Amino acid sequence: MKRIYLDNAATTKLAPEALEAMMPYMTEIYGNPSSPHYFGQQVAAALDKARQQVAGAINAEPGEIIFMSGGTEADNTAIRGIAERYAKKGRHIITTAVEHHAVLHTCKLLERQGYEVTYLPVDEYGMVTVDQVREAMRDDTILVTVMFANNEVGTIMPIPEIGALCRERKVFFHTDAVQAVGHLPIDVKAMNIDMLSMSGHKFHGPKGVGALYVRKGIVLPPLIEGGAQERNRRAGTENVPGIVGMGRAIELACDGLLEKGEKMKLLRDKLIRELPLRIPEIKLNGHPTMRLPNNVNYSIKYIEGESILLMLDLKGIAASSGSACTSGSLDPSHVLLAMGLTHEVAHGSVRMTLSDETTEEDIDYVLEVLPRIAERLRGMSPLYKG
Repeated sequence: MKRIYLDNAATTKLAPEALEAMMPYMTEIYGNPSSPHYFGQQVAAALDKARQQVAGAINAEPGEIIFMSGGTEADNTAIRGIAERYAKKGRHIITTAVEHHAVLHTCKLLERQGYEVTYLPVDEYGMVTVDQVREAMRDDTILVTVMFANNEVGTIMPIPEIGALCRERKVFFHTDAVQAVGHLPIDVKAMNIDMLSMSGHKFHGPKGVGALYVRKGIVLPPLIEGGAQERNRRAGTENVPGIVGMGRAIELACDGLLEKGEKMKLLRDKLIRELPLRIPEIKLNGHPTMRLPNNVNYSIKYIEGESILLMLDLKGIAASSGSACTSGSLDPSHVLLAMGLTHEVAHGSVRMTLSDETTEEDIDYVLEVLPRIAERLRGMSPLYKG
């Protein structure tokens, strides 16, 4: 059976070049990077190289990169770190209603500890504006955390404008860029970003490794105590093979990034354009143009998204109904509800996320299979009158 993988927002295939770079550090180059002897310093040099690779991808300095276990730890470290370090200055945080749960759950935790959090609503496309952020700011606001691009619907937020506002108001600005790094051009200096989270497995690196960019001069208390690793900013022996693989993967992702993005946009737009011609009563979720180059999210009315996914899988197509981190939940997407969709329509969502290995033949196969599945499921739906 033909197998087509369209769930790249959940995770990506490990690049062969990244695996090749990792292998020596799982076999013969095995020292602890904190050790002063030859074996340790061999590995410490590899960490330095990876730090340079990650920093170069976002126009940061190597010393501003802290390696972590992934985007979730990076989000927690940034948000909880600022809250703890600057509590005397203020206890107000601004975020959006459509953030990843790594951000939302962290903000809820801080609320239980006496902090105030403003959750900005979004428009029908999942977008917030810089004016909303400006209006929400108070004298005691210490942090704004707004995702770079949404993991479910692909909407790209006005990050440079929000960054400029935060810099002007002397408020720290963090962005969860897990879906954006390796897919969109990012310049933390030009965009006035103070902290940025990323995860290796979203751009063809290994799972279990990520990084937090922290602008020079910002002091964050470590989330994890117990050692002096990462310049006392993240305790625990580093995941050296993972970090090496992430460094190589981000280098590959940024090589020809715009060209690969344009190729994916053509295939993305073919899906966006053709599906409504073949399936009546469906709704595109997310901004029509300000969206990730690989993201397609449609709500197919009158049927359940989970049923669609199961039938797609039987035909060899892997897709998603939203965030991979909540795929075990029966609740509709908090992102789609925040965008104004009803529970019924939100339940019928399908997310298809491409990679630079996706072909036009793959897209044509989806366009052949998905309309048949929708027709079959609607034939069994008591809600559909078509």
